[in-house]
Amino acid sequence: MASTMNDTKSALMNRAHEGMEAHIEDGSWTTRQKVALTCRALYDAGHDSGLAGQITARAEEPGTFYTQRLGLGFDEITEKNLLIVDEDLNVLEGDGMANPANRFHSWIYRARPDVHCVVHTHPFHVAALSMLEVPLEVSQMDIAPLYDDCAFVPDWPGVPVGNEEGELISSAIGDKKAVLLAHHGQVVAGASVEEACSLAVLIERGAQLQLAAMSAGEIKPLPERLAREAHDWTLTPKRSSANFGYYARKALKNHPDALNK
Repeated sequence: MASTMNDTKSALMNRAHEGMEAHIEDGSWTTRQKVALTCRALYDAGHDSGLAGQITARAEEPGTFYTQRLGLGFDEITEKNLLIVDEDLNVLEGDGMANPANRFHSWIYRARPDVHCVVHTHPFHVAALSMLEVPLEVSQMDIAPLYDDCAFVPDWPGVPVGNEEGELISSAIGDKKAVLLAHHGQVVAGASVEEACSLAVLIERGAQLQLAAMSAGEIKPLPERLAREAHDWTLTPKRSSANFGYYARKALKNHPDALNK
């Protein structure tokens, strides 16, 4: 006999959160492995743009982070060929050099101790939306984790290899999870690799939905209270962990070499 049919929505949401905490297990991957899997997962999700874009994650030593080697595409990244660099992009472990555009990642990490992974990519629909100089509009349930959590830089800063761009981007993102850069692409600043990967997938889907909706008519805003409820419901560590687990399993099916040591 059902015992929850008269429960309030709040009680049912709390019950669901308790269930997720109890039943969704965090993956056993190392940070290095999660970065490699994120590169492959985002490649499959359309974030490939030649050699453009970077993915970094804080490494074990303070002031250091993992990143890919300049010259390799996302589909070529493995656990073995990732680099560890310092804030000045000096290579501490691995062969080759880091992308000079990684400099603004150091600025974000310094400004945001809560951020443990930064994803910067130029996926097709995000790039197309950036050309219109309009912010991301979150008006659909799937994109709710980005509601009021995606900043916008309307003035293109140019090639982001200077400290000026690092200061601009880290200031623009503020305390939000993401930022859309006009005439450029997107940046996600995640509390974990899992969260950053999940939000990067969503921001490209959000841009695709927005472009489709704009071509058909006027986008209607979500009611703020319900949108914030959806944001908080969908943006939790356990949901990010579950999302990432799915993306990682798909990536390993498509790219079994990603975790070659």
